[in-house]
Amino acid sequence: MNTEVDAETLRRWLEEGRPVTVWDVRDDRDRAEWHIPGSLHGNAMEALKDGRTDALPSIEFPAGRTVVVVCPKGRTSRIAAAELRARGVEAVSLAGGMQAWSLAWNTAPVALPHPTAAVLQVRRTGKGCLSYLLGSEGQAAVIDASLPPEIYLRLSEERGWKLRYAIDTHIHADHLSRGRTLAEMAGAEYLLPAQDRARFPYRPIHDRDTLRIGAARLAAFRTPGHTWESTCFVLDNQALFTGDTLFLAAVGRPDLGAAGGPTPARARMLFQSLQRIARFGPGLLVLPGHTPEPVPFDGKPLVATLRETARQLADWGDSEETFVRRVREHLPPAPENHLKILEYNLEGVLPEGDVTELEAGANRCAVSKG
Repeated sequence: MNTEVDAETLRRWLEEGRPVTVWDVRDDRDRAEWHIPGSLHGNAMEALKDGRTDALPSIEFPAGRTVVVVCPKGRTSRIAAAELRARGVEAVSLAGGMQAWSLAWNTAPVALPHPTAAVLQVRRTGKGCLSYLLGSEGQAAVIDASLPPEIYLRLSEERGWKLRYAIDTHIHADHLSRGRTLAEMAGAEYLLPAQDRARFPYRPIHDRDTLRIGAARLAAFRTPGHTWESTCFVLDNQALFTGDTLFLAAVGRPDLGAAGGPTPARARMLFQSLQRIARFGPGLLVLPGHTPEPVPFDGKPLVATLRETARQLADWGDSEETFVRRVREHLPPAPENHLKILEYNLEGVLPEGDVTELEAGANRCAVSKG
């Protein structure tokens, strides 16, 4: 039998609901940072590295299921899988480990009352990035592409849509934008909020600009704070694509120095932007750019109404000073490699070769109450 399985195969197994057990042998800290949805956990990294005979506990796995063993980079998991096979368990190692899993993805349709438009949430479950494929009357747009362009092109083709726009809500620092490359491959336009940081040609989007995608209209609303150019997009007063400005129970971090301006000043801008967003109808659906948890393969979109997100953050909005203080108190560590990633995005290029190590780790774009 094969002794390894690649990340795309495991992704497909989980999407299809194939009977498989994922066993994560990483240490507790790495597990808490990010994991595969539905996986079991047993901290065995040090014992496996030391070659101890008690490295693997006497664990009973469900019968008739392949066990996929996961570690950071796919080396220690090979040792564990070999030990399990010696015990008669059908076990394989995830090639490349969680680093390779960074590019795993799944999708969920977003239910909207729109008469002609459809929205698909494309979830990079191994990273927490959420992008969107919006289609209407044969035309389509992708917002915040974080996965290989071929995935969006295939999803569009399956629905009979031709890509017209690839849009980024801001210049990202946690993942490599695939928007410009996607636009080039599809013969579409690449759109980015107007600013003076990007070092490549693009179509600038300004506050209150409106785009037509088939019969749908997408209106831009400048919401600075996470970055100076951060912009939200409203789909016909039904859905709000918030990028990294507003999440379902958190707000975008305003502290990354490379994004311009001191943290307190940008936190105040973010507060004002959230006040602007709050003036939209409470039933407007919030479609964020990230999630802090691994996304299960359940086909259920990660969405909430503006009313629900406001309830989650109610005590943060008491005043501007309260908001600034709480944001600064709850800042998480900076994203790994964010300066390198930002530099690629400012140049509008993707690095050659395997990018999983550059992008490895959970996203840390949000400031939450927890």
